[in-house]
Amino acid sequence: MSRSISNEQFDELVAEALDSLPEYFLERLQNIEVVVAEWPSTATLRQMGMANRLELLGLYEGVPLTERTSHYGLTPPDLITLFQRPIIAATDGSLDAVRAEVRHTVIHEIAHHFGISDERLWELGAY
Repeated sequence: MSRSISNEQFDELVAEALDSLPEYFLERLQNIEVVVAEWPSTATLRQMGMANRLELLGLYEGVPLTERTSHYGLTPPDLITLFQRPIIAATDGSLDAVRAEVRHTVIHEIAHHFGISDERLWELGAY
């Protein structure tokens, strides 16, 4: 059964997904911000080599923990952006399906923060 997910409900699902991460990972999230945008911008899609705005569910921008050196400092936070409309469109629209897709996308983008590439995520069966 498809239903509309409000912006507030979506934000709550993102907070829930973050809160559900194991303590080990939460303690190691450093200098990172998670935000929600309705859609990826045309410039972002172009930068990612994508034409369809429904393809991009989330985006990690920053310096992964594995690449930070002793010179890392006074740096703006890494940014994880979750794209609300593409995430909802990737599901049947039910709250449970959107919840699961939000959690999957959050985990995927946080994996990038920890230095795990898309290629490695494929190898691990995370797609």
